[in-house]
Amino acid sequence: MIRAVVIAMLLAAVQPSVQVEAAAQPMPRSRAAMGTAGGTPGGRQAAGFVYLRGLDTLNGTAEDIDVGVGQTIRFGHLEITAEACRLSGEDGGDAYALLRIRDIRETELRFAGWMFASSPALSALDHPRYDVWVLSCSSR
Repeated sequence: MIRAVVIAMLLAAVQPSVQVEAAAQPMPRSRAAMGTAGGTPGGRQAAGFVYLRGLDTLNGTAEDIDVGVGQTIRFGHLEITAEACRLSGEDGGDAYALLRIRDIRETELRFAGWMFASSPALSALDHPRYDVWVLSCSSR
């Protein structure tokens, strides 16, 4: 709960329109719930692909990962599902993606929420072996 309050305060200081969207909307269950329109109010643009970087800290290897919105891919023992990806600003400034990440050996999700390219530590995956963060979004 404290973490959510701190995140909300940081977002309010950086970008009030993103804070309202991230905090006010419940986690959608499907891509259809997010909508597929090309543009959104406030200068945000929906994108069809999420570019991530995954780090296996045990092996010390990093891998760039392309995920289509609505698709699920595997990275090591992780299943990563991209629910949405947005670009803020007219020039496609900051990217943020709605992700669900699950370790296939566990039943609970390891991460479910928005990840920001400009501030990866703000909302990060908590896993002992893997680290995943958003690089950008694209419509290809």
